[in-house]
Amino acid sequence: MLATVEIVAHSSNVSSLVLGKASGRLLATGGEDCRVNIWAVSKPNCIMSLTGHTSPVECIQFNCSEERVVAGSQSGSLRLWDLEAAKILRTLMGHKASVCSLDFHPMGEYLASGSVDSNIKLWDVRRKGCVFRYKGHTQAVRCLAFSPDGKWLASASDDSTVKLWDLIAGKMITEFTSHTSAVNVVQFHPNEYLLASGSADRTVKLWDLEKFNMISSSEGETGVVRSILFNPDGSCLYSGSENTLRVYGWEPDRCFDVVHVGWGKVSDLAISNNQMIAVSYSQNNVSWYVVDLNRVKKSGSVIQGLIQDKPIPAPTSALGTTLRRNYERPTTSCTGQDPEGERRSPSSEDEKEDKESSAEITNPEDYKEIFQPRSAISRTPPKRTEPFTAPLEHSFSESVLEKPGPAVKIVTPVIDRVVTSPSRPVVTTTKPKPTGIILSTRNEPIGLNAGDFLSVNQLYVMGDEEALAQIRKGHDTMCVMLTSRYKNLDTVRSVWASGDVKTSLDSAVSMNDLSIVVDVLNIINRKPSLWKLDLCTSILTQIEELLQSKYESYVQTGCISLKLILKRFWPLISDTLTAPPSVGVDITREERHRKCKACYKQLKNLSNVVKNRAEQVGRHGSTFKELQLLMAPLYC
Repeated sequence: MLATVEIVAHSSNVSSLVLGKASGRLLATGGEDCRVNIWAVSKPNCIMSLTGHTSPVECIQFNCSEERVVAGSQSGSLRLWDLEAAKILRTLMGHKASVCSLDFHPMGEYLASGSVDSNIKLWDVRRKGCVFRYKGHTQAVRCLAFSPDGKWLASASDDSTVKLWDLIAGKMITEFTSHTSAVNVVQFHPNEYLLASGSADRTVKLWDLEKFNMISSSEGETGVVRSILFNPDGSCLYSGSENTLRVYGWEPDRCFDVVHVGWGKVSDLAISNNQMIAVSYSQNNVSWYVVDLNRVKKSGSVIQGLIQDKPIPAPTSALGTTLRRNYERPTTSCTGQDPEGERRSPSSEDEKEDKESSAEITNPEDYKEIFQPRSAISRTPPKRTEPFTAPLEHSFSESVLEKPGPAVKIVTPVIDRVVTSPSRPVVTTTKPKPTGIILSTRNEPIGLNAGDFLSVNQLYVMGDEEALAQIRKGHDTMCVMLTSRYKNLDTVRSVWASGDVKTSLDSAVSMNDLSIVVDVLNIINRKPSLWKLDLCTSILTQIEELLQSKYESYVQTGCISLKLILKRFWPLISDTLTAPPSVGVDITREERHRKCKACYKQLKNLSNVVKNRAEQVGRHGSTFKELQLLMAPLYC
């Protein structure tokens, strides 16, 4: 079942559009008239019109909460608007050619943009500056996507490649080159370490992000793959090409369903209430469609065109049967420096440009309902709303239902073939909470209230210094500990200034304070190139204590450090210890052999700790299971 609504979106040709993925009920369109228009899906009237660009709008993107929208223009500039406040926030300049791809970082304060000039820029929207530029593509960057945990950025380009970038290290991790034509879309799996890409070569490919190899290649699309979208539970992948929706599985390759629709060159997909919303445009008209996913097959046997082949056993898990990791989704920040010093403060010229930009509210009722709801907690349109009303089915392929006005046309094509998916039992699971662990999210004191220490009269009469003195009474021990920690950190910082990382770490270890060790390790972990074999011999004993700590943040830091050591140094340790003895005296080799032997002994002890902790359930157990796999050679 499919409903379609067609509207006249702009006074000139539409050049870009995007759906809000969070709700599936917001649409932004950009046109050659240099405007960005905001719409509510299924409603014919524009809610808001955003002005400010002086050249055609080439790409648009909502942030995760759909409170902001950014638009890139043909001139290379970007403009960011706050939809709830109905005003422009930022104007970002720096690209030398048209901006053709955008994506918001999951944490919201960073923005990536790709251009026809083949460059990718990472922007700090709070400071109006570019914090990093990624070079590697040779042609226009058509699509950008951040990983769910915010650590990686995937880019697709007209040069037929998909590249994966490490935001923290500021460099390319790997490059996928199996496509034979321009790659239009790329998207991360919502849970597993998987990446999907769609191309003009009419193929959809999936990549394993642990082994960095292709695990699936689906062919048979009726045209260029213009949009792809993972099902929210990660069980399948939807692919939109010309007039066709396909549903794919992987490991093994399979096509669950093929639905022939009349949406033409579909531009974007979103899912809301188990309905797929799709949009496409032609000249200055925009059409959106609704497909009932309850009547689309998402598992089971392979479909080849309209012929059902012999059944393939369904995987035991909706997310596949592999041992790929899940995204941890920690709170991350991008701190890379722009090598060309492109970060800059707002100038008077920028402020002038911002003043020239405006947000014209053309539909106050819908604007208040959607962007200024009475409740500050829930959004309207919310993620869970009533599904779109299904149109009446007729024997004819098209039937005109209503003509509200010259700018709106509602048409109802009926799909000739609908496959009813088998009902699935609903299984509810409760995530077990780790016991004996102090969560890192508890970063503020619980139940501390100044009123508990002072009377009401004292609270308003006393000055700040006197009030703090009263509160500090009975907390002398804590004050002494914090003062001591500050002095220790200052000592480590002074040693660090000399550039000797090994001495800095040794000084932190010698203080016999795990909190200091954690602070130093958090710095070193952010830049893996600082790790040397000497550091491993000094820190492995401390890591053993961190892994057995009751503080979640300590355990996390220990796991990250151990993972880096295993990935960077285990091949060296293994090769050195298994190599035949050399002829003659080689002092350097003997010293390296001694260090590797000491590391091996400490890693052997750590393997027992990891094995015991891997039996836990929940997130911590998954992390230790991953470490257990990396340490598999030590169990032999």
